[in-house]
Amino acid sequence: MQASRARPSSYPTTHLSIVPVLLLFACCCLNVLPAAAAEASTTQVIILGTGSPVPDPDRSGPALAIVVNGKSYLIDCGTGCVRQAVKAYHGKGINALSVSNLNLLFITHLHSDHTLGYADLILTPWDHRVKPLQVYGPAGTRAMTDNLLKAYAEDIKVRIEGLQGSNPATLKPDVHEIDDGVIYRDEQVTVTAFRVKHGSFPNSFGFKFKTPDKVIVISGDTAPDEAIVEQARGADILIHEVYAMAKYNKVPPQTQQYLQAFHTSTVQLADIAGKAKPRLLIPIHMLGYKGLAQGTIDKEIRAAGYRGKIAETHDMDIF
Repeated sequence: MQASRARPSSYPTTHLSIVPVLLLFACCCLNVLPAAAAEASTTQVIILGTGSPVPDPDRSGPALAIVVNGKSYLIDCGTGCVRQAVKAYHGKGINALSVSNLNLLFITHLHSDHTLGYADLILTPWDHRVKPLQVYGPAGTRAMTDNLLKAYAEDIKVRIEGLQGSNPATLKPDVHEIDDGVIYRDEQVTVTAFRVKHGSFPNSFGFKFKTPDKVIVISGDTAPDEAIVEQARGADILIHEVYAMAKYNKVPPQTQQYLQAFHTSTVQLADIAGKAKPRLLIPIHMLGYKGLAQGTIDKEIRAAGYRGKIAETHDMDIF
């Protein structure tokens, strides 16, 4: 093949038609295929919400989706998660995030900002589902689910018994309460849960997704934790919460104490990412980001010595 590039005039034009065949044969021998012939796996990360408990009109509640070969896996369900997913479906052509395809949810922990969209996720796609929503979350997820259904009992009664004719068989989520270890596996992904330190909040988890072409680690809400370093070592993507030191330095001592116990600063994240060395670091859940100059998170992580690739993250970004 090198000779054909070096002196193409030595080949009669009648033989040029065999070149694509030779290329394909050579690629097969090398166990690769040209891009047009490959049926490669495709993994996308869609950031549905980068926000925090602080209301910010530019940042929806904590939520993201991993889409693998047309199947969606939702992680957390903050405010606006359903509408953000459908926005990605209509605006970016991601069919896996249509309302009828929001069928699988993983919850890192039960703080309100990560679960305020749970009732929305149960009820809004209800009539579009052919089977119940599958939910994997910490202890307490089942009780939260049952209580949400009780809270909306009047709505549910009218939907089932009235003219809408909703199907009761697809209403109640199928809840799986999780612990450390592999919590889910299908033909596309393997999901491992690992405990993280989120102050005094019990049963907080991070997740590691292994897909055919990516390893993606999500920290959940956490103070610095070596478990994340171990899980994310060499990962393709590390998605990690963070707060800016520029805000930390302006808040009262009690708030500083809270941030230290429950969350991770830019300086600490630089250390975590420096040890784990992911191919891409995606900061999310950026506490106190409103009012800071654009690029503050990136600049602080860089100033702390991290030299890897960092995303400047916004709602609806795709990686």
